[in-house]
Parts: sequence; C-alpha cells; structure tokens
Amino acid sequence: MRGMRLAGDVSRAMPASPSVPMPIRPLSVLTALLHVYIALRLLPALATLTPAWPLALVLLVVSAVTMPLPFVSRSHRADRKAKPAGETLHWIGLISMGWFSSLFILTLVRDLGLLLAWLASALGGLQVPDAVAPWSALAVLALATGVSLIGFFNARRTAGVKQVEVPIRGLPAALAGFTIAQLSDIHVGPTIRNGYIQRIVDAVNGLGADAIAITGDLVDGSVPELREHIAPLAGLRARHGTFVVTGNHEYYAGAHAWIDELRRLGLKVLLNEHVVLQTRNVRGAQTDEELFESALVLAGVTDFTAGHFDAAHASDPHLALYDAPPLVHTRVLLAHQPRSAPVAAAAGYQLQLSGHTHGGQFFPWNLFVPMQQPFTAGLHRLHDMWIYVSRGTGYWGPPKRFGAPSEITLVTLVPAQP
Repeated sequence: MRGMRLAGDVSRAMPASPSVPMPIRPLSVLTALLHVYIALRLLPALATLTPAWPLALVLLVVSAVTMPLPFVSRSHRADRKAKPAGETLHWIGLISMGWFSSLFILTLVRDLGLLLAWLASALGGLQVPDAVAPWSALAVLALATGVSLIGFFNARRTAGVKQVEVPIRGLPAALAGFTIAQLSDIHVGPTIRNGYIQRIVDAVNGLGADAIAITGDLVDGSVPELREHIAPLAGLRARHGTFVVTGNHEYYAGAHAWIDELRRLGLKVLLNEHVVLQTRNVRGAQTDEELFESALVLAGVTDFTAGHFDAAHASDPHLALYDAPPLVHTRVLLAHQPRSAPVAAAAGYQLQLSGHTHGGQFFPWNLFVPMQQPFTAGLHRLHDMWIYVSRGTGYWGPPKRFGAPSEITLVTLVPAQP
C-alpha cells in the first residue's frame, strides 16, 4: 500500500468489518414520542379549520410506524421471499423519514412563533388573531409535504454537471485544461440501483474527461447485495481511467471485499498511494524535465476514519506521495472527507477533491455540517492548496434534496493569474 500504485496490489489484511445493528427499540420509541408531540401541537388546531384533519392523523401514524423499518437488519431484507414487500416498506420508511424531518423542524418553528406572539400579547397588548393557530398548523403540513415532494424529485433526477475551474500556480502548459470528472457519495443501496447508476455513467462519458475520480461513499451494502447495481461503473470511460478512494460507508459495508470488486470492474482503487499521469507522448518530450513537467501526480487516501476499522488503512496523505517523482510538481489528492485538508496542504498538494458532506442534503442538516467538517461545499482555499467539496452525486437515507442539489463535477485545471 506504499507509494505508487502497483498492478494487482490488493490489501487483504483484515476481513470485512461486521455490521453494527441499530438500536431499533429506543429509536422507535423516540420517533413515536416526537410524532405524538407533533400530533398534539397540530391536530387540535387543524380540527377547528377543516373536517379533513383525520388525514393528517393517518399520515402521522404511517410515518411513525414506517420510519424505523429502514434500520431493520440486513438479514431480514435479504430474505428473497420477502424482498418485494420489504423494498416497498423500505422506500416508504425513508420517504417518511424525510417528511418527518421537515415536519418536526417546522412544528418547532411554529411553536416558537406562537410563543413570541403570546409574549407580545401579554407584555405589549398586541392582539393575535384566532386564525393564526389553525392556519399556521395547515401551513406546516403543506410546507413539509411540498418540500418533501420537491426534494424527492431533486434526489431522483440525474445529477447535473457543475463546471469548476481551479487556478493552479505554476501549472505547466501541457496540463492547462486537464479535466477530472468527480463523482462522490452515490450511495448505491436500497433506493439507488442499476438504472440510476447507468444514467450517471452515460452523463460522465459524455463529458470526455481526462480522468474520472470517485471520492468515496459509493455503496451502502455488501458486494453480494449490490454487485449487479454497481456493474455499470465498469463502463466509465476517460483517457487516463477511473480512480476511486474509500469513504466511511465502504468500511461499514466491508471495504476489503469492495476494493476487490471495484478492481475487478477495472477501476483503480488508491489506498494511500498515487499514480503518475503522463499527458504528453513520451517520444515527443525533448528532456526529462519537460517530460516530468507535463505529468500529474494523482494520489488517493483512505477515509479519514479508516484506521478505526483497519490500522493498516489509516489515512495518510504523506504516505500517498511516497516515491513520487520530485520533478512532477502538480499534485492532486482524492480524499473522501474535507477533514483531510490540513494534512494534505502540509504535504504539498495543489488541489484536494472531497465529498462526504452532501452539502447538507436538505435543511436543516446543512447547518450542522460545519460542526464536523471545515468546508461544506464548493471551492475553498487552505494555505497554498485548493479544496473542492462536492455536494454528492446521489443521496443518503431519505430520497430528498432541498437547497443542496446533487452534482457531477467537471474540474478543469487552469493557470493561476499572476
């Protein structure tokens, strides 16, 4: 796993990590109680406004019952006889999760607004119309449902292409215009399947990129479960090939088995190692210096937390440059989490491509990302290094994206202006 990538070098030091069961019962009790809170706060007000208020009660019951279902153990979901019904319930549970998330936040906002209105009435004599409570309850339900429907459409559509130019100081002329198509956080699993992946592959191949980078969290399940759904990635085409680094979800799903499978598909998995991409014909180079200056070091590190699963996979941007040609000055790092950036900058990279954050995926989770990661989305500068954080090409959990659209990123290296 040292330095430059060698053909056939596959790490098998540790078996796939076992899946950790979710605490289903406490989770179910908690979500049920939160649904009760929402019912108590919204339904009495709705009952004064419309005779259709029992429909809201039915939706809350369905949500409370189905939300825990996606966390049922994989052994139950793998039951072939129960598979069609199980997949349907899984879909309903994830959609409920997204709807409940918005509904809960909006209910809290409504209660805060009603509290402030009550204080204003008590202290300042402001008269609050009686219609505020029922109509605000209806608005909460309508907004939560509307946001969830829009979010579902945004999540299920094929990600759009986002063009990003990265100015690199001292970029050799041979590398000006070099393009990398970045995919990240696709999360192939219960709701992202073969057809979804094929559409992404077709879109990427239409870009004609020099290289393709997949920056982790590609899968949410085991190789036997998802092999047929990941298969379209073998059709990715770029001049220098497709390169992959592991994300935290690969380790949840059994990273070693997935590394073998991705390599079997012809993808180049970089585990704290690098490749040298030569952009100029070797015969056309006049000197060794000219040859090296026209090359690019593309390195990849394991996930920031990989060392917790396998000590041999501890993420190390310095190790990824082991034995890299010193005359190749343009160095790009693939690292799943933005948290790798400080060490990467110190190691001398000009650009880091990351994902992990999903850009928050939907409100209000985008507000919490900065508590764990230094960057949420987009292009940023850290010392002498650029870092680009993709909002992700798929989604995790609820099929919902609102305010953080998915993306296929086309990164173009350009010379920095003096």
